Amino acid sequence: MDGELSSSWDSDDDDYEKFILKMNPPRVVIDNDSCINATVVRVDSANKYGILLEVVQVLVDLNLNIKKAYISSDGGWFMDVFNVTNGDGEKIKDESALDEIIDFIRKSLGADSCFIPSRRRSIGVEPASEYTSIELTGTDRPGLLSEVSAVLTDLKCNVVSAEVWTHNTRAAAVMHVTDLETGSAINDPLRLSSIKKLLSNVLKGRTMISSVGSTRRERRLHQMMLADRDYERPGDVMGDVNQRPKVSVVNWGDKDYSVVTICSRDRPKLLFDTICTLTDMQYVVFHGNVGAETSEAYQEYYIRHVDGSPVNSEAERERVIQCLEAAIERRVSEGIKLELCTRDKVGLLSEITRIFRENGLSVTRAEVSTHGENAVNTFYVRDAAGSPVNPRTLDVIRNGLGQSVLQVKVPNEMTKTPRQEFLSPTRFLFGGLFKSKSLYNFGLTSF
Repeated sequence: MDGELSSSWDSDDDDYEKFILKMNPPRVVIDNDSCINATVVRVDSANKYGILLEVVQVLVDLNLNIKKAYISSDGGWFMDVFNVTNGDGEKIKDESALDEIIDFIRKSLGADSCFIPSRRRSIGVEPASEYTSIELTGTDRPGLLSEVSAVLTDLKCNVVSAEVWTHNTRAAAVMHVTDLETGSAINDPLRLSSIKKLLSNVLKGRTMISSVGSTRRERRLHQMMLADRDYERPGDVMGDVNQRPKVSVVNWGDKDYSVVTICSRDRPKLLFDTICTLTDMQYVVFHGNVGAETSEAYQEYYIRHVDGSPVNSEAERERVIQCLEAAIERRVSEGIKLELCTRDKVGLLSEITRIFRENGLSVTRAEVSTHGENAVNTFYVRDAAGSPVNPRTLDVIRNGLGQSVLQVKVPNEMTKTPRQEFLSPTRFLFGGLFKSKSLYNFGLTSF
């Protein structure tokens, strides 16, 4: 009876939020004139839990870089402004691309959106009946991706796409596979059980298999690694403290907020990674200010837990800091970037990763995709012993695969260290907001 009552309340909740959204449809305005080097996107909408992540997710899906952002969602209204550029760091001048941004955001926030709405559901529901989704978490080790790929090939599974992250000796992967013979999702319970058992033996961790992917892959990887407690830094993997993001959490008692400040190296999808983690930790961002200066990025958020309380203990404060550090570090790839583009074939991932393993390379992050008949894969690799990759090793691998098939990219190394003075708890960039009678007077559209 309790379950039926809860379900009824949840349904009423959704219907009410849909009604509110229909009465107050989202408003998206794009301004290409007020900022010299970026396109300004302003989003106004009725407020709901997780809405900030939804908007940021759309911008990321459109391959836009967020260079600045002002966030405000106190009360029943959500109002954000984003400075965005394309992949080349330039303003978006293509009218069709601008129309696409407006259309995507409106659809993602609208009353008929698949994102609707609630705290109990994952944001971004995507049907995936054409493939089977496999989620893996466990302890990282050299050659792990090669072993997993070999098992899938032996089981006559074709890897359509995959993403693999490693951090603090932990590994997580989301892989979409199809049956080799039918080219569709694998639905036989006995076969799925066999796949899960064999992969669990290889990984010695957690394996989950489903026919429907309910969450976008990158967000799911964050959730998996958070659940696997990768934010707990082992004693022998301390790393360079100076290169780690600088995170501070202090309480602003007068306003009953906790203020989170982050200073780190700037990179694509940085805002998504931090907002995703705060949302999954059940915090609401009420106000925020995000900006990048050359290679540095500064983020400031005014947050409360979903129950309305600020961070209320030292243990909670430390956990927020650790989890945000981990969220930023997961996507920072160590080693050399290798890009592979070739005609797709069954077992290709197994073959490539076997060659890496045989030549003493370990994969720290991977993105695998297929486009028509072609495989487009990106690998970040390093020496299995943690040393820099020997150029001769790369030459051997490229000669074996084909010089045009595998391209070597040297990552852009940012040498600046985050500035400590940004972390003064009294230097809140957003503090002036609460002295203003109007959010518009605060200058949300001035950059």
